[in-house]
Amino acid sequence: MKNLKVNFRYLFIAFLFFSSGMIAQNDAKEDVYVDEEGIMRWGGSNEEVYGFGVNYSVPFAHAYRSAEKKGLDIKAEIDKDIYHFSRLGFDLYRLHVWDTEISDTEGNLIENEHLETFDYLLNELKKRNINFVITPIAYWGNGWPEPDEDTPGFSNKYGKEGSLTNPEAIKAQQNYLAQFLNHVNPYTGVAYKSEPNLIAFEVSNEPHHRGTPEEVKSFINRMVSAMRKSGTEKPIFYNVSHSIQLAETYFTSNIDGGTFQWYPTGLGFQKELEGNLLPNVNDYNIPFNDVIEKNNKTKLVYEFDAADVNKSYMYPAMARSFREAGIQIATHFAYDPTFLAYANTEYNTHYMNLNYTPHKALALMIASEIFHEVPMRKDLGTYPESLEFGDFKISYEGDVASYNSGETFIYTNTNTIKPKNISELKKIAGHGSSEIIKYQGKGAYFLDKLEDGVWRLEVMPDPILIRNPFGSNSLEKTVSVISWKENTMELKLNDLGENFKISGLNKGNNVSMESEGQKFKVSPGTYLIKSGGKDFDIADYQHELNFDPKAFKAKESTVDKTYLVHEATNIATAGSELKIEATVVSNNKVEKVEAWFQNGSTYESVELKAANNYDYSAKVPENLLKNGFLEYRIIVSTEENKTTFPGGVAGSPENWDFYSEKQFQTKILNEDTSINLFNAAKDSDKMVINWSPKNNLVPINENEAEFQVVIDSLFKEDVENTNAEPIYDYSFRYNFQEKLGSRSILDKQKLVLTGRSLGENSEKVMIALVMDNGASFGKMIQLTNEIQDIEINIEDLKPVKTVTLPRPYPGFLPYYFDHSYSGKLKMENVESIQFSIGPGIEKDKLQKPHSVGIRSVRLE
Repeated sequence: MKNLKVNFRYLFIAFLFFSSGMIAQNDAKEDVYVDEEGIMRWGGSNEEVYGFGVNYSVPFAHAYRSAEKKGLDIKAEIDKDIYHFSRLGFDLYRLHVWDTEISDTEGNLIENEHLETFDYLLNELKKRNINFVITPIAYWGNGWPEPDEDTPGFSNKYGKEGSLTNPEAIKAQQNYLAQFLNHVNPYTGVAYKSEPNLIAFEVSNEPHHRGTPEEVKSFINRMVSAMRKSGTEKPIFYNVSHSIQLAETYFTSNIDGGTFQWYPTGLGFQKELEGNLLPNVNDYNIPFNDVIEKNNKTKLVYEFDAADVNKSYMYPAMARSFREAGIQIATHFAYDPTFLAYANTEYNTHYMNLNYTPHKALALMIASEIFHEVPMRKDLGTYPESLEFGDFKISYEGDVASYNSGETFIYTNTNTIKPKNISELKKIAGHGSSEIIKYQGKGAYFLDKLEDGVWRLEVMPDPILIRNPFGSNSLEKTVSVISWKENTMELKLNDLGENFKISGLNKGNNVSMESEGQKFKVSPGTYLIKSGGKDFDIADYQHELNFDPKAFKAKESTVDKTYLVHEATNIATAGSELKIEATVVSNNKVEKVEAWFQNGSTYESVELKAANNYDYSAKVPENLLKNGFLEYRIIVSTEENKTTFPGGVAGSPENWDFYSEKQFQTKILNEDTSINLFNAAKDSDKMVINWSPKNNLVPINENEAEFQVVIDSLFKEDVENTNAEPIYDYSFRYNFQEKLGSRSILDKQKLVLTGRSLGENSEKVMIALVMDNGASFGKMIQLTNEIQDIEINIEDLKPVKTVTLPRPYPGFLPYYFDHSYSGKLKMENVESIQFSIGPGIEKDKLQKPHSVGIRSVRLE
């Protein structure tokens, strides 16, 4: 009965649609075609296709179920997110449809609530002239991150492997593809096969073929044939970044192009990866690109992300590398629905949302500009020279990416970049402060020039990340909160001058005020800003914006108590200045933030000073900076109560019944103390290493442990690339920046590794220090089965190969990082240690088991 009701609703919606004459929005568009050089072009105009956007899965699976559990109007939630897509300048959307929720075992299309919601989503995208790439078959169950449900589809019956080989499953897919393409969206009145905004179809998501070339080609051609029988002339793509030994098979089949993905930092690290990861995205090298070009096929990227990285600088660099590789369109995976982003449950290794990760969302906005501005296949140099190209600039230091074109200025974090010509600016989007905008809030903001002396300002609320977003998540666990506060903004725009007028535009925003000079206080919302004496009525404005000038969509405040975010410095040097910093947000007015310190018998309290609504800091008193354990608590006093951290415990240590024993701790060491870069007992969980079932951390004594690396072979054939040349290497890395705290390593002379071989024979290990530019300097050492301290003079470290870690996905990407640095080791730029088993090992031992135990690495 549920599906029957949905069908009646479809008919009613379709009737309303046709009767209102809304058919064929954007009907001037003609189908995309692939020319003789393998370039997608728009039919009619013959213009090259560009596009950039996101994956977004609200109509299906976990996101849909979660909206139902929360009693939300799912279409209203979709509207909010699509508005954000428009603000970010996206013009592309992609999704692998959960076929298992909208098909039966014979491949018949089920027109249910999921398909109806998907149709609604596509229509809303179309209204904003956002194009799409649709993948009708996902092969996934619908559970992740929950258990799969018992769904009616053929994928549930046959599974991915069976769907690729079972004759009945193949027939079901052919039936399903035909019905899917012929499905008429009741909101548009147009079948998918003919939808002007639909650029292309991708047959299925990551099929992972294991059959013979003949079997695989037959399968692909049968899928393409089923789609072509619908009458569609749109390009049909196939996933080719898996089982790449079949590249020739893929590109001599009846497809128009291949789809690719890129996860350069791996997946599922469970915490944020540290250090400069730009070397991981130096280029996107497709080893079978000659096959693609020979067959005049084209390429698109269906998914990419710098997983487990909460920084912005990666995305423009990835977009640059895609354009160099000849990619025309790409979509990030995946945009978190705003109603779920507080918990990041959908895909916990990813995290992207304009409200919750504004710096990263603005980085995607810049990436979109790259796809529209940078010519395909243009050589932009090798890292680090490739960090500045055209109007784009990328900086690991400060985590800043920017687009500075004259008319447009976009930046992801606070910077000192000067706009090319302030008087020419028409569009500004930013996070933090710049030369023309000083802002004390933590959300993104957008300024659009309506005419001289008139701007539209949109200010998003402030996100506060309170927990690791990449760990084990739950709808019951909040990783980030949204705060609505009034923050100070200063606008240095020539045509506004000083004492300009500010008035609210969005519903319920009744603000009407004048700036004090160029400064004013602003809350989240949309505003009209006019220079003094300027006459302008927004109601008469004939705008070219892709959204209503009065619109505003943002997550409401979710701050329900007092939160403090603070990481204690692990180790500091006696006598050196030490500063503590904390972010505080509360549902009550914060009146005071103080730290109560103790080092031995010395006690002292200090009040932390506020730089804005959230950021507090204080210097640790000099008399506490002596050799010993600096322990402290931070007490936040609001107009309602006091809360003590760590732990967020109600009350204060001054209360007789205060029970918490938790304290922050910093070890204060003497200046001449050696610096421990890696301690297996404490640091092994942050080791970046390819999984091996025998790797283990074992205790040695009460205070010491050994990180044991045990591998059966240095090379294992990759089932996704069986033609790959063997690389006999097993490398792993540890980034020690966080451990250093405020200490310097410039005066250290020796690197000392404590370790052993776990077998009877000795083992060769290359140990290297890796600089933030990706250059490595190392030396070969020999471990015996006796535990020993091996000393290496820093001056004896020589250039060695840098392994791209974490290993990227897909696996055909380069194993080693190819950089242009030819200088010397600079200790001030060193940020990690690389361990490699493989270099220097005799050929007859390469495929034998190897095992080592590492207990510590220190500098003396």
